[in-house]
Amino acid sequence: MSHKVNPKIFRVKGMEDWSSRGFYGNNFPQYLEEDFKIREFLGKKIGTLGVEKIDIERFAGKIVVIVSSARPGLIIGRGGEGIEKLRKELTDILFPMGGEKGQQRTLKLEIKEIKEPWASASLSAQWVVQQLEKRFPFRKVLKQAIDKIMVVKGVEGVRIEVSGRLGGAEIARREWLKKGRLPRQTIRADIDYALKEARCTYGTIGAKVWIYKGETFNK
Repeated sequence: MSHKVNPKIFRVKGMEDWSSRGFYGNNFPQYLEEDFKIREFLGKKIGTLGVEKIDIERFAGKIVVIVSSARPGLIIGRGGEGIEKLRKELTDILFPMGGEKGQQRTLKLEIKEIKEPWASASLSAQWVVQQLEKRFPFRKVLKQAIDKIMVVKGVEGVRIEVSGRLGGAEIARREWLKKGRLPRQTIRADIDYALKEARCTYGTIGAKVWIYKGETFNK
């Protein structure tokens, strides 16, 4: 029997790259906890500001956090006040004593702009979740999202799936819409995938988005 596989994990080191990069060695437990704290803090602070993903790179005595966002101006703030405040708060959380064993480590926060938000599965799923939480009809939400995604240059197919107590129904079910091609078994297929959850008054609704952007042969 076949098994469901996360499209991004299926393509790591081929089409996709790891979201945390660097040499961890014997410090793996400590660095893993730090990565969790970074993502948790930024998710609470700027998670609603069009954040697509958070990449973490580690060098000798330095941590670089790269935030990809469709609304970078709101994160950076006037004169860079916003990003500097985030950096200081995050530094205090990670290094409350200034470092371990006398080793000083620095934190750098970078903001990367997303040119086309609707080409991102994560941002598209965030929009679907926001509309569901506002109690818009789920079928209308799916159709609008697919129409917006398919007009983006380079997108060849999309599938959006929602599951849960749709429309407040007593029995949970799953509904989905698809347009175009979506070859999920082709490793060289450039497929962006995201899963988000909508917190509604009648329960949690999950939203999955797949966006197919053609095949890539140079990786």
